[in-house]
Amino acid sequence: MPREMMESPLVKRLMWSGLMAGVSALATLVSTRVAAMIWMRVFGEEPPE
Repeated sequence: MPREMMESPLVKRLMWSGLMAGVSALATLVSTRVAAMIWMRVFGEEPPE
């Protein structure tokens, strides 16, 4: 990517939005798995859907 493009506020905002979306998706996956593990240990069964 050209240097001028990397310094553009619009490109920076788009990159930030993409990074936030990726981190949010990863956090959702991790938290869902952790919650399912806790549920299975406490209740001894699969969590409800």
